[in-house]
Amino acid sequence: MSYAAIHPDWEKPRSNMVDGYSLEMTAKEIEGLREAAPLIRPGTQIAVTFLPGEEMEQRVEAAVLVRQLGFEPIVHLSARRLTSEAELDKYLADITGKAGVKRVFIIAGDPPEPEGPYSTSLEIIETGLLEKYGIQIVGVGGHPEGHPNNSKDELWDWMERKLAAVRAHGMTPLIVTQFAFDDDAIVEWVGEMRSRGIDVPVRLGVPGPAGIKRLLGFAKRCGVGASASVMKKYGISLTNLIGSAGPDKLVDSLDKKLSDAEHGRVRLHFYPFGALTASAEWINKYDAKHS
Repeated sequence: MSYAAIHPDWEKPRSNMVDGYSLEMTAKEIEGLREAAPLIRPGTQIAVTFLPGEEMEQRVEAAVLVRQLGFEPIVHLSARRLTSEAELDKYLADITGKAGVKRVFIIAGDPPEPEGPYSTSLEIIETGLLEKYGIQIVGVGGHPEGHPNNSKDELWDWMERKLAAVRAHGMTPLIVTQFAFDDDAIVEWVGEMRSRGIDVPVRLGVPGPAGIKRLLGFAKRCGVGASASVMKKYGISLTNLIGSAGPDKLVDSLDKKLSDAEHGRVRLHFYPFGALTASAEWINKYDAKHS
C-alpha cells in the first residue's frame, strides 16, 4: 500500500506523535479556521463535519475555504441525514467541483430513522457516486471504546465489509476513530485490528485542549467512555470540573506504546471542539518540545 496516498508524511516513520496530524471543524467555524490558519501546517488535512443545523451551502463553503487556505479538505457524509440520492449527487458535484475534494469520511449518523434512502455508510459506498466524482480516499469509522448500538463483533464485521467495498470500488480506505481518552483501550484496539489482518492506515481521534465540562459533555454526547479511572489517567478529576485539560498525557502515552513495526501506520486526528486556534497552538508546542 502507498501510504503517500493518505498523507505524504506517512511514507516515513514518524519523528513524534503529531507528525501528519489532521484536524476537524464544523461548517460554522469558518472564522475560527481563518484565525487558526497561520498556526496550522500547510497541507494539513482538515475534516468538515456533517452536523444537524447546517446548510449544504455552508459545508461547501467551508470545504472551499480549507482548500483556499492551503489545506486538504476531508468532507464528512452522514448517511442517515441525506434526504435523497439527488442530494448526495449534487453535494459530491459541489465539493469536488468547487473545492477539489478527493477525500471523504462516511458515517451512518445519529438519527434513529434515516431522513432519506441511506441507513448505513456502506450504502453510500455502494452507490458508485464516490468514484463517479473522483473521490480517491474513503474514511470509515473506528470505535476503540465500543459503540452503544453495536457489539464488538458487529463493529469488526461492519469495518471489514466497508473496507472491502471501498477497495472493490477502486478507492483507498482509511480508518478514523471516534475520540477516546483511554490509551490502553486505544492501543489494544489497534493491536486487535492488526491481528485480524486489517492493514489499513489509521487516524486515532484524540480531544484537543478544552474546558473540562465541555470535554465531558462531548464525551457523553458521543458515547465515549468517561469513567473516573479513565479521566484520572487523562488528568481530569470528576470531583473538580473547573479548568481546562489538554491531551498531553494521552499523546505521550500513545507515543510510547505505539510503534510502526507492531501497529502499522498510525497518526492522530484532533477534535478541537470549537477551539481550532488552541488546538493548533497545542500541537505546535508539542512538536517543538519533541522534535
